[in-house]
Amino acid sequence: MSGMSVLVSVLTGVSAVAWLYLLFGHGGFWRLREWLPQPAAGDGLWPAVVALIPARDEAATIGRTVADVLGQDYPGRLHVIVTDDQSADDTAGAARAGAAAAGASHRLSVIQGTDPPPGWTGKLWALEQARRTAGTAGEAPPYLWLTDADIAHAPETLRRLVTKAQADDRDLVSLMVRLHATGGWPRLLIPPFVLFFRMLYPFSRGNRPGARTAAAAGGCILLRRAALERAGGFAAIAGALIDDCALAARIKRHGRPGRGRIWIGQANASASLRAYRGLEEIRAMVARSAYAQLRYSPARLAGTVLGMALVFLVPPLAVLTWPLHGGSAAGGAAALAWAAMAVVAAPTYRHYGQARWRGSLLPVVAVLYTAMTLESARAYHGGHGGFWKGRAQARPRASSGVSPD
Repeated sequence: MSGMSVLVSVLTGVSAVAWLYLLFGHGGFWRLREWLPQPAAGDGLWPAVVALIPARDEAATIGRTVADVLGQDYPGRLHVIVTDDQSADDTAGAARAGAAAAGASHRLSVIQGTDPPPGWTGKLWALEQARRTAGTAGEAPPYLWLTDADIAHAPETLRRLVTKAQADDRDLVSLMVRLHATGGWPRLLIPPFVLFFRMLYPFSRGNRPGARTAAAAGGCILLRRAALERAGGFAAIAGALIDDCALAARIKRHGRPGRGRIWIGQANASASLRAYRGLEEIRAMVARSAYAQLRYSPARLAGTVLGMALVFLVPPLAVLTWPLHGGSAAGGAAALAWAAMAVVAAPTYRHYGQARWRGSLLPVVAVLYTAMTLESARAYHGGHGGFWKGRAQARPRASSGVSPD
């Protein structure tokens, strides 16, 4: 057996073992088993909730979001606070128009945000300003609902979130909302984006109180106010670029007793309104925080690139070059690994209404996301890390949450 055949056999064997582990272990991250329950029936005690919506240049979508939040069929008290984070457009006016459309202008407060203090990212400072406003007109609410300004919510969403938090005694309940995936590039890249997030943070492990894994999706988070205070408030994660997972990690670490109870899952009740019009917009979204996920570490970056190549590129390359290396065992292992990719990706593609065979394109997607991660590192070391809506926000060593155990 030639040296090339031996090398290919070793690489394909390692890749196949990795995919067998991902398929049958790793918390079953790909199975989409975590679904938000239906709301509780009856007119029981529904705690007061204040929704906090940070918004910067969101005039195109915030009206719909505010109308949906204020239009919830929630029996308890619900108020909305929008922080207009120095928008260049009429974000504040659009938010007020959304409240008027819902017939609930009296339940909306719009505050004008200020420049973030040193050490704060823009979004977290906007949330902190809204949090300080919550409860100033009366008793502080038991729950805070954090939602982005570009999310559409079905009318029963809040009841379902509160039902989960109350029935299962969770300090934090988060939804991975359905992302916008229409058009060529979004159809190719957005479902794997969700899959890769679940691979990094297996939901079943994150939902287990004793596990180190902690994750949340920032587009929709219901949070006990008391749990946030125990965890040190937003100030404890002020510089975190991946703020949702950092928040989940704090809540889990400082919860009752000793460890908090969090839950992340999915539901079709909430969906993103942000349409990615092409590859460049997706690249900007990923590059903003990919290097922060690696804690700004060149060593982690190198390991990630090598790992992505081994897991995602070796199998198709070994299959396509089978006649050159002449290894039937290596080719079989590579084909097995490539098939496992498609199996793992199938539920996510199905959730997005796409054919299962698209999972076979994961090697192409992996190359693109690896390139975006390298771009994120280049931008950070060039002094432009975390650039988003006119603001460079990356902070050295910002916490991104707790790695999967």
